[in-house]
Amino acid sequence: MNNLLYPVLSLGGLGLVFGVVLGYANKKFHVEVDPKIPIVREALPSANCGACGFAGCDAYAAAVVGGDAALNLCSVGGSAVAEKIGEIMGVSVETENPKVAFVKCKGTCNVAKEKYEYDGIQDCRQAVIAPGEGPKACSDGCMGFGSCVRACDFNALHIIDGVAVVYKDNCVACGACINICPKNLIEFIPANQEVLVECNSKSKGKAVKDNCAVGCIACQMCVKVCPVQAITMVNNLATIDFEKCIQCGLCATKCPTKAISKPLTVHKTMTEQSAAVSK
Repeated sequence: MNNLLYPVLSLGGLGLVFGVVLGYANKKFHVEVDPKIPIVREALPSANCGACGFAGCDAYAAAVVGGDAALNLCSVGGSAVAEKIGEIMGVSVETENPKVAFVKCKGTCNVAKEKYEYDGIQDCRQAVIAPGEGPKACSDGCMGFGSCVRACDFNALHIIDGVAVVYKDNCVACGACINICPKNLIEFIPANQEVLVECNSKSKGKAVKDNCAVGCIACQMCVKVCPVQAITMVNNLATIDFEKCIQCGLCATKCPTKAISKPLTVHKTMTEQSAAVSK
């Protein structure tokens, strides 16, 4: 009986000692938490995507309450969440025009050429270190191996005919696709922007046409026709200043290769895309 009693008493004594120590430590090192932090955290969508620049929603909530972060950084929640956080903090919040990701390439399988048949790992980050920076003839174009698709937690990207396509109704502008693309093909654009340059080529003229039928050839016709000087040539590529663009569409009409087009060709909703593919 004693053989059993002594171990039980010993364990009970140790438990009591540890309980007292932990209780003292909890009281001694207790850190007061601002009651607004859990309220702000509750207002966030729990995506934990890091697009706000902080390590998840918990860190962002603490930064907001601590005055170390703007109240409108949650791209997933958008203006609705920003306004809710503003109400909690007792301040007004300026909401920006929402942004979505945009893939600057329309070099699908039927218009873009390939240098060779690639039989390696189906990942853009691996393919880009292959000879010629991948199998695509245009070294600046989308290779279509879907690294961005796998990086997106919101089902906003799909590979369609060899090119990544963004579904803007699903995109939350978290930036995961932008960070992973080895070709720097993806960028944020205003969600309401309707005139877009669907090319990333830095080549010019025949060098572009030899690789892709729909690439920007740097002819500058779009620059000349724009009534508000919203288009400039940067590294042989037409570049639109969205602040100046009035979305008249004259550049898209004038572009001889159709490298400039309306967003329904690149930013379809899932319903529109499904209908187009089924035709």
